[in-house]
Amino acid sequence: MRGDAGFGLYLHWPFCRSKCPYCDFNSRPSAAVDQRRWGRALAAEMAHFAAQTPGRRVTSLFFGGGTPSLLDPAIVAALIERARQLWACDPDWEVTLEANPSSVEAGRFAGYRDAGINRLSLGLQALDDAALRWLGRPHDLAEGLAALATARATFPRVSFDLIHSRPGQSLAAWGEELGRALDLGPDHLSLYQLTIEDGTAFARQGIAAPADDDGRALLDLTRAITARAGLPAYEVSNHARPGAECRHNLTYWRGGDWVGIGPGAHGRLGARALAQQHDPTIWLTTVEAAGHATAEDEILSPAALAAERLMMGLRLAEGLELDDTLRAAIDPTALTDLIEAGLLRRDGARLAATPTGWPLLDTLLAHLLL
Repeated sequence: MRGDAGFGLYLHWPFCRSKCPYCDFNSRPSAAVDQRRWGRALAAEMAHFAAQTPGRRVTSLFFGGGTPSLLDPAIVAALIERARQLWACDPDWEVTLEANPSSVEAGRFAGYRDAGINRLSLGLQALDDAALRWLGRPHDLAEGLAALATARATFPRVSFDLIHSRPGQSLAAWGEELGRALDLGPDHLSLYQLTIEDGTAFARQGIAAPADDDGRALLDLTRAITARAGLPAYEVSNHARPGAECRHNLTYWRGGDWVGIGPGAHGRLGARALAQQHDPTIWLTTVEAAGHATAEDEILSPAALAAERLMMGLRLAEGLELDDTLRAAIDPTALTDLIEAGLLRRDGARLAATPTGWPLLDTLLAHLLL
């Protein structure tokens, strides 16, 4: 683990207004939620993990989901304050909340800022009304752009998401859409290739993912355009101006520790891999009875840890440092072959994927690991 990887807290809010057809996250549509009850349960599970992590200093807190911008700002404020009570927190810690860009959520942005949120991640997903309807988004373009303007006037740091590789999307159309996104002056963009996951509505509809060559061309174009605009890819799907990277996600990718709170949340504490009860109802009643709802708590083998560290670290443009544990898990002949093939590069003790190798990480790992 890198010394600067940080220690993060992740809080999962599993509820949303509607389920998007591409979404395979642990989220459930729900019109009525007892937020005070849920806030108490999230705080209780935080206390459980604080007792297991004495002396740790929190560098980031991330509210994910679901749609955590459905939370009352007072509940968000209470959870942030509870984190401060339970752990030492960096004075400049990053506190992110994911939000839908609807007018309803935008009306709460000032409340979230006052609660302690200093970074907003906005799920725009597309800059086209027809695409937004197809993606099942609950906002139109005008509403999304208005929410983005409100967010930028409210928070010191704002990121927004877009999904590319939509069926029938041409290189020219995506290039034009991405250009419009960059004209909005972002410091951070998350640009995801559409994937069709089992169990989603798109999978049930038989919608196919883009062909490999088409997806690769869109990725290459994305990286070229964002690099020219001063937001190079620092991770496979994430682009930022220098210094604007998401610190919380860097903790994951750099092999740091984090605590996952809430239904289905995962965490890592050294070699411990933790997962909370997936079903929200069972999670809630279990936490109320026992103070936590940990469903999995296992010690990963050195080989499993090495595979995970490689998988996460090679997602980063900076790559990762090869220590003795990683070297012991890597086939040296395969490593040499992949470097000679231009898929990996090595600079002293650091190993990184090249732009050619980045889209092939699963294949690279299959060859690298003993």
